[in-house]
Order: sequence, then C-alpha cells, then structure tokens
Amino acid sequence: MNTADFRQGIIDYFETIDKYYGSKTEITEGLCTDIDASDANLTTWNLSEFELIRSAYRNKGAKFMMEGPNMYYEISADRIVSFQQNGRNQFEFIEQYGETVFRITKIRFHYKY
Repeated sequence: MNTADFRQGIIDYFETIDKYYGSKTEITEGLCTDIDASDANLTTWNLSEFELIRSAYRNKGAKFMMEGPNMYYEISADRIVSFQQNGRNQFEFIEQYGETVFRITKIRFHYKY
C-alpha cells in the first residue's frame, strides 16, 4: 500500500467511525519488540471490551481517541506505521514507539449491519 492510500485508509476509518457508536467494541492490544515475529507468545496481550460512545482527534499531541463507559483509548497518529482492515468491521493499527518497540491495536466492532 502506498503512503497516500495508507493515509486515506486511516482518514476513512475515523471519518466513518460514528456508524459504530453504540456497538460493542473489542480492543486487543499487544506490545512487542519484533514486529516481524509470527509467534504470538512473544507479545504481551491485553483485551478490553466496551460500548463505543464517542471518538475524536486531539490535535495537540496528534491522538485518535475512542471512548466508552469507563474506557478511554488513544492511538498516536504520528506513530502509526501500519493500518489495515482485516475483515468486516475489523481493523489493525501498528504504532512504533522505539527502534524495537511496537504496539499492535486490533479493533473489532460488533456491528449489526
């Protein structure tokens, strides 16, 4: 995917995220030091579930935000090195926080349409 398509995919995701408001949202977050490793056991994983009620972009700090009851999650826009749609209502962001530190964020919306 070229840079223009990559950026447009992220913009499209956040411009249409409001259709998922009210949907159960699963965020699976992984921290790893080798983005090319295929062994999931080498990544530390967390799972959160909530109902998506709001999203926004925070200009100061360049963060994408998703919010639900007792839940607040941010993705750093300037650290995204990969974005893809992995299936219907399923998305994956990879952010790079250091030379060998990556955060993988997998988002799945339980959307009825």
